[in-house]
Amino acid sequence: MSAPPRVGVVVLTHERPAELERCLQRLGALPEAPPVVVVDNASRGDTAAAVVARHAGVELLRSPVNLGAAGRNLGVARLATPYVAFCDDDTWWAAGALTRAADLLDAHARIGALSARVLVGADDRLDPTCVAMAASPLPADGLPGPRLVSFMAGAVVMRTRAFREAGGYEPRFFLGAEEALLALDLAAAGWAMVYADEVVTHHHPSPARDVGLRRRVLMRNRLWLAWLRLPWRLAWHETRVVLRDARAAGVAQPALRAALAALPWVLRHRRRLPETVVEAWRRVHHAGA
Repeated sequence: MSAPPRVGVVVLTHERPAELERCLQRLGALPEAPPVVVVDNASRGDTAAAVVARHAGVELLRSPVNLGAAGRNLGVARLATPYVAFCDDDTWWAAGALTRAADLLDAHARIGALSARVLVGADDRLDPTCVAMAASPLPADGLPGPRLVSFMAGAVVMRTRAFREAGGYEPRFFLGAEEALLALDLAAAGWAMVYADEVVTHHHPSPARDVGLRRRVLMRNRLWLAWLRLPWRLAWHETRVVLRDARAAGVAQPALRAALAALPWVLRHRRRLPETVVEAWRRVHHAGA
């Protein structure tokens, strides 16, 4: 009898059937043969269902509303595997990557998340974020790679228990910096995050949709992140940094208005991080406040 799978895959999709088809073809060819759950974020019509129907064993969950990143929570709830790998519909895992990730997680019980090496496009360019992760200033302390304070949401393998205990993705964030909030909560719970260069995923980016809206939401979420978790002095420093970036992107006023509109919710859910986590965040972000 074969051993049960250690890693399940959650794929998030929204109205990109061609990308979803390619993703599922690549996942279906993996030697690990992982269980796959596709979460369709309220696509119009039956396009996602038609794609999934062509791939035996793939489960489809249809959210009646677009939950953004929090759609991944639905997928994780359906998995019984100890580890979960996340894909967007324009990404897929390399052959052997999930086995390597599971081996690392088996061997290091304090790791909650492994952020993968991301190869972009047909020429397999290294994603610049991976360069920054590989150069993390945090001490590894016996971990099998550079220690992180965040990860890439569509290119991470996580311990399922850690994800669930941390509460998954915050629905209010929708998309943009959603992984940063989850990462801080993982760290506060004592989980380590690591950049795993030997765990590889591929990303063939689809054209961006409504770039202006995405910028506004990202800046709003960065403000929320600071106000929800950072000590007030550091939160004020980060607020100024975000507003500077938002002005450069031309979205400062709408982003700030949206952030302030939810201030009562932010204050109700504000939680101070352990000082060790705050110091790690400060070192990574070069924040001297």
